[in-house]
Amino acid sequence: VLGWIAARRGLAPVREMARVAHRVTASRLDDRLPVGSLPVELHELARAFNEMLLRLEDSFRRLSEFSSDLAHELRTPIGNMMTQTQVALSRSRTAEEYREVLYSNSEEFDRVARMITDMLFLAKADHGLIVPRSESVDLASEVRELFEFYDALAEDHGVDLKLVGEGLVAGERLMIRRAVSNLLSNAIYHTPKGGSVVVEIKRSGTGEMHLSVDNPGEGIAPEHLSRVFDRFYRIDSSRKRSTEGAGLGLAITKSIMATHRGSVQVQS
Repeated sequence: VLGWIAARRGLAPVREMARVAHRVTASRLDDRLPVGSLPVELHELARAFNEMLLRLEDSFRRLSEFSSDLAHELRTPIGNMMTQTQVALSRSRTAEEYREVLYSNSEEFDRVARMITDMLFLAKADHGLIVPRSESVDLASEVRELFEFYDALAEDHGVDLKLVGEGLVAGERLMIRRAVSNLLSNAIYHTPKGGSVVVEIKRSGTGEMHLSVDNPGEGIAPEHLSRVFDRFYRIDSSRKRSTEGAGLGLAITKSIMATHRGSVQVQS
């Protein structure tokens, strides 16, 4: 009897862990085990259990936000196309007027198609389905070509583009070019008139190649820095969507770097 009582009391914390596990659902992930009230032998297990719940809670929160943002992003162009089409069908119009409606709808279709393509890229990257080719990429040459591509945009915003340094990396040229392009486009849009966007390429003391895109701006609050590369995340929801796109560019840059066994960080 004493042995049974001792075993039952000794296993009470394990039963509490089982009760917490049974209560866990997608909408209830805030339960935690009281580590301090458990036997020392179970502290490590309890901490691991709590950390697992924390990761799950964060993942479900991000998934919920992602689903909501995706629905919102798709609703806008689809709503525009529906409204324009209904207005066009409300009465007879000339061939030129119908052509204008089709042109407008074509732009919205293009926006949705780009968003879907970006989402498919990110989904493949998340599941390790993208294997980049290994070729020698001249970073300075790619940046100079991007400068030529963005020259009109930079001039329109009154922004100067500068390149410092050079270097070679191994990877897929088009993917690396896309990653740098996303950073450069983002920098130009958020640089005040008269400012400069500086791209610096250098090799660190450990042999790693570093490419930085630096620009002056309003700055980013510390609470936003960790989420800058999240999908659809915008620091200011009031910013115009027409200029910022769908909010997937920095997320794609992060995925491309991870695919190449690299990393991307932001400082403000």
